[in-house]
Amino acid sequence: MSDRPVRRQARGLKRMAEILDAAEQVIAEVGYPDLTTNQVAARAGMSPGSLYQFFRNKDEILDGLVARYTDERREFWAERLASVTPEVPLEAMVAAFVDESVAFKGRSPAYWALLYGSATGDRLAAASQRLHAAIAEQVAELLVRRSPLLDRDRALLMGTMAVSMVKAVVPHNSPELTRELKVALMGYLSGA
Repeated sequence: MSDRPVRRQARGLKRMAEILDAAEQVIAEVGYPDLTTNQVAARAGMSPGSLYQFFRNKDEILDGLVARYTDERREFWAERLASVTPEVPLEAMVAAFVDESVAFKGRSPAYWALLYGSATGDRLAAASQRLHAAIAEQVAELLVRRSPLLDRDRALLMGTMAVSMVKAVVPHNSPELTRELKVALMGYLSGA
């Protein structure tokens, strides 16, 4: 009997993950502004009433996705951060950052829809800003690891700029623009 709550909790976490997976698919297809909890429930194979046991509305689903993406990306970059030292060539670091951004866009189109935010609502714009800030902090940490004497405020500013550059180029899905992005980032970040 003592493991019953653990099983229930594990089942609940699994169900929440399934709901967020379904929400990602719906956002990738119709965008966040047009997402409905009924669409998410249908995609997750559950009734709307069951969905509401986990998320009361689409804003809570958005918060769940932002938390998921932030945690997943933090873990992803933390693994890569461990190998960054002053000896790592900037070109290799920039290439890895851009290539991973392009690959992640292909794997998680809903993430990019949320990262760009929307003029249709303050809530989505705020979620976009939280995602942008989390990535900028990760890039800043990479820069500081590579250049330990770099001022943290300057690193955060540079990280914010680098993320803004990536956000501007990656959606074009152009290998030529991706190469130019790497050149631009190299030029910008080489001053670090």
